[in-house]
Amino acid sequence: MRLIQSRPLMADPTPYRFRFFRAGAVDQVVLDAGALAHLDTLDEKLWLALACPTHGLELDARTLDLIDTDKDGRIRPPELLAAVTWAKDVFDDLGDLFKVKAGDSDLPLSSLSSNTETGKAIREGAKRILKNLGRADAESIALADVLDTERIFIETKLNGDGIVPVNATDDEPTQKAITDILAVMGSVKDRSGQPGIDKAKADAFFDQATTYVAWLDRADGTVRVLGDATEAAVATMGAVRAKVDDYFMRGRLTAYGSQLAGTLDTAPADGSALAGVDLGPDDSRVARWPLAHVRAGALSLIDGLNPAWSSRMDAFARATATPLLGQGGEPVRSLTESAWQDIQKRLAPFEAWAAAKPDLPIGALAPARVRELVVSGVRDKIATLITEDAALEAESNRIEAVEKAIRLRRDLVPLVRNFINFADFYGKRRGIFQTGTLYIDGRSCDLCLPVADVAKHAALAGLAKAYLVYCDCTRKGSDKRTIVAAVTAGGVDNLLVGRNGIFYDTKGNDWDATVTKIIENPISVRQAFLSPYKRFVRMIEEQVAKRASAADEKATKQLEGHATEVTAVADGEGALHPATPAAPAAPAAPAAAHPPAGGKKIDIGTIAAIGVAVGGLATFLSSVFATFLGLGMWMPFGLVALLLAISGPSMIIAYLKLSQRNIGPILDANGWAVNAFARINVPFGGALTQTAELPKGASRTLDDPFAEKPTPYRRWVFLILVVLLAGTWFAGKLDSLLPNKVRADVVLHRSLLPPPASSSPAP
Repeated sequence: MRLIQSRPLMADPTPYRFRFFRAGAVDQVVLDAGALAHLDTLDEKLWLALACPTHGLELDARTLDLIDTDKDGRIRPPELLAAVTWAKDVFDDLGDLFKVKAGDSDLPLSSLSSNTETGKAIREGAKRILKNLGRADAESIALADVLDTERIFIETKLNGDGIVPVNATDDEPTQKAITDILAVMGSVKDRSGQPGIDKAKADAFFDQATTYVAWLDRADGTVRVLGDATEAAVATMGAVRAKVDDYFMRGRLTAYGSQLAGTLDTAPADGSALAGVDLGPDDSRVARWPLAHVRAGALSLIDGLNPAWSSRMDAFARATATPLLGQGGEPVRSLTESAWQDIQKRLAPFEAWAAAKPDLPIGALAPARVRELVVSGVRDKIATLITEDAALEAESNRIEAVEKAIRLRRDLVPLVRNFINFADFYGKRRGIFQTGTLYIDGRSCDLCLPVADVAKHAALAGLAKAYLVYCDCTRKGSDKRTIVAAVTAGGVDNLLVGRNGIFYDTKGNDWDATVTKIIENPISVRQAFLSPYKRFVRMIEEQVAKRASAADEKATKQLEGHATEVTAVADGEGALHPATPAAPAAPAAPAAAHPPAGGKKIDIGTIAAIGVAVGGLATFLSSVFATFLGLGMWMPFGLVALLLAISGPSMIIAYLKLSQRNIGPILDANGWAVNAFARINVPFGGALTQTAELPKGASRTLDDPFAEKPTPYRRWVFLILVVLLAGTWFAGKLDSLLPNKVRADVVLHRSLLPPPASSSPAP
């Protein structure tokens, strides 16, 4: 590990000397007690992250919420620095925080500072909690002790947040009043998580109740002319008002001109339109007719009424007309226009009072209940209860401070080790953003993150230049979750959408994982070297399959055609009758007019074209072969050059992308703000994804009972052909067919040997 020294950021004559280590091609600060204490002097440009979400991380969300002071769901440098400053005031030695084991939720009282007010207050709060729990002599306090608020506040059901739920009191009338307030005004969540009311909601409720009762009190004898029956009288009058007004107006028009009587009454055509129609007592077509036959004078409340209005007029007569106009309890049988106007005048004050009813939510309660709430004195009881609860605020705050101290002692160092630097991630420990391990296709992928929106996440995460696999994970009894896994080692030929695997979360729970989306990027240069050949083989396989499929389809159609002809012939022969004379044969056409049977001839031009193509391909291959053999001892380098010419571009592209592969965009897509180019190089990628390997010391037998049987005759045939070809070339029999450079005479230098001695005597 190479350490470098940072520059001083301030004019301090003795600045803290930070140490740095190199990981992911980034200088990262070494975090220890001294660096944590002086974190406020470290330039934020050297922080590896500038923000992270408070949820979706493998760290207690409650701890992150306590650090997130503005409650926006994100932690930024000022909030983290404030948490570190608070921890410096609480603990004697920040070095103790680096010694806490994972999951340790106990707080030794001896670790709390006795030199600061904050440390003293937390110590006193911890002792008070332990005393209420019956463990006054305990030397440490656990997180579970702090969360047991019911036992901590054993003397009261209040908890100091100024919010009282229904069970905050044993007084039944007060409980009912709180229930009414919750129903009308809504709730505020109590510190215990229960719905309750605070002072603002209680005051607003009782202010509405007072206003509502004042409106009720204005309904005196001049308003309620019939007492409690006034409201029903007004309702029945309102139900028939428009129709009664219509009747008297029609009567006036009849008195004005007697010739209008027939026009203003029901027309015969209206009655004939209802012939053959089933009518009911409330039929809308009948209800549109006048209340009674139009005539000047009083309206009978008993006889001759429109059947669709008779029930409503009867209710009006009993609830309104008779109580206001009847004498001695006798029912009113008819109504004059002046009497009708008198009824409206006497009920007008009630209508005006009803129209002035306050539009308040408390109107949902019965008037008698609202009046009871105002006069019962329950408002003072609830106000006293809220005041008593608020009086425990200081005590409650001390309890929350103790909880914060326990959580920061356990979680502050893991947070800074995944915020200021990525020491856990690059130290081959699990970072807080890693949510589990995905097992799929003979490998395990440790870099797995939760995903809320795949499309939105993939748009940014794709810039990481990593091979990403998105999976939907399901587990019985749990909601579906989505993850993204970075595949950084192994092959990818069998990674396809729809493949299944197993995902283990950090708690060890297993989930069924199904691949739903893949973002393809190189995994290694070796994979890129082989990719052109794999693509070539895949292309050949696809073409062969395509041609075979086309040939099979063609053969099938031919067989179907032959079968159809045979069937037609068979049907024709079966349909012939011996008595039926055969039709004369048609005259034969000239031989030149029709091609002879036996299939389509091959065009001479096609044969020539095929010959030219084959010849050109042979010439090209022979020239390549000649050039390659002409290299002599340099032939291995020629082979390497050929391979590089094919695989070089893919390898260069893979190298460039691998050099740009980093975790930043993946985390940014999850709400982080990564502040550096944190690389995932090939060696580190191999640590994040492990492929299947046999364990050390394991034995293996190569005797596979299902292995393909060897075929030695093919090998012998191949060797014989090679030997014959080599011998033919060595004898010079192929020289006339080969280029000059690869002829046997040239390669073997036969032309340079002296000519053989002649056996004939010299002349």
